Amino acid sequence: MSKQKIAGLAWLADLVGAALFAWGIADAIARLAVGTALPLVAVAAIVGGGMVRAASVLLVHALAIQGAQATSTALRSLVLRRLLAAPLSLAPLIGQSAIFAIDHPETIAQYEARFVPARMAATAVPLVVLVIVAFASMVAAGILLVTLIPFAFGMILAGSMARGASERQMAALGRLSGLFVDRVRTLQIIRHFGAEERIARQVAAATRDVADRTIIVLRAAFLSSAVMEFFAALSVALVAVYCGFSLLGLLPFPNPETLTLREAFFVLAMAPEFYLPMRRLAAAYHEKQLGEAARTELRPILEAETVAPPEARYHGVKVAHLTIDWPGRRIGPVDLVIGKTGMVALTGITGSGKTSMLAAIAGQIAPSNGTVTPIAPEDIAWAAQRPLILPGTLRDNLALARPGADDSDILAVSERIGLLPLIASRPEGLDLAFDYRGSGLSGGERRRIGLARAVLSARPLLLCDEPTADLDAKSAEDIIAMLRDMARHQAIIVATHDARLIGVADAEVQL
Repeated sequence: MSKQKIAGLAWLADLVGAALFAWGIADAIARLAVGTALPLVAVAAIVGGGMVRAASVLLVHALAIQGAQATSTALRSLVLRRLLAAPLSLAPLIGQSAIFAIDHPETIAQYEARFVPARMAATAVPLVVLVIVAFASMVAAGILLVTLIPFAFGMILAGSMARGASERQMAALGRLSGLFVDRVRTLQIIRHFGAEERIARQVAAATRDVADRTIIVLRAAFLSSAVMEFFAALSVALVAVYCGFSLLGLLPFPNPETLTLREAFFVLAMAPEFYLPMRRLAAAYHEKQLGEAARTELRPILEAETVAPPEARYHGVKVAHLTIDWPGRRIGPVDLVIGKTGMVALTGITGSGKTSMLAAIAGQIAPSNGTVTPIAPEDIAWAAQRPLILPGTLRDNLALARPGADDSDILAVSERIGLLPLIASRPEGLDLAFDYRGSGLSGGERRRIGLARAVLSARPLLLCDEPTADLDAKSAEDIIAMLRDMARHQAIIVATHDARLIGVADAEVQL
């Protein structure tokens, strides 16, 4: 049993404290009413009950938070592994990936810490309260039970209304985050083409959508709270009326039991405890809605089919009738064969899906149809169109795929790629530091860094995405010559528009 569920059962200790407190109050009032001195036992019960309740609350929160943190840590690790390595049917935007890996596990942790213990308590504690109250008054216990039935139906109705609203709110929030991050990354291009107003309208529309859906979720939360408070107040009021009329002998029907002042005050003190676990449940209901919606959002990632990666033993690639379906368009089908050496060029107009096809070959995107030879990740070197630049030195960035590489090897590869002018122009050399944006690097230098990193890894399959873009004619010719030379010893699949690079490839596959 998880710590969160144990925490829910620990609320029974809180009920013990409540019963002690209620008995102490009832006994003290009953004795004072007849002029008897206040007994120390009653005082001890009141003080002890309060201390037991305080200790139980601390215990519940400690267990629930520890269990929730363990759950969210494991979930975040799994989501990160799936986002980085598992083939997904639809690649999320960067902002959505951040929501999946950071916000959703935290939302689920809040659900685990607050709602799960409250749900366990709401299942067990009211039944125990009924038993305790029944020893003092069977009629009062019956009143509590009768008011519980319509309350349960009301909460079920409110919960069913809120579930769909929360899922739609979570989806809208993910779309807004993805849109915002994507537009911020391309802010310079947006300003260059004067598209500020159009992008502002897109973000404003997405923001209004999130706001509208949030209001709907809050409306459902308020409705559930109203249902709870109505039946809780009704229950306590009916018990109070029954106890008062019973003590005064004014009941309009024969009294099935004899109720003393001590028993009446005990029942009145315990009646609010019947609905207290469900009040806690209602207070945590918003976390339930968001937590379940987050799990629904994560389900395609968590349920993505994963297979054990093959051994790092590259023998070639065979792509047969490979098709990728994106919303509103289809890429492929593509057939491609390459052995341990040689070069294949993927060609096509901009937006035809060359990068997506490389990602499918690398196992990063799950194809809709067709097959591709499984390749171990450690057999693939990737030279991306927009290479990742990490905060650190040039040496750290170049050796990213081959940690611990010697400076001599890094410099040798840098010379082949054409990075030596960058290294020689700065006194720091390989210790040249970058920020997370790679400020100060031109587009060509970025591509060279990505290509140098891939070449330095010395992996048998090299996937290149537009390796000669952003380069002058002489630099592009040097890169083409180097790739042609490398193709004699390893396999290269290159996505390109460059006619010169296509001309030296062993085969061309047009999308």
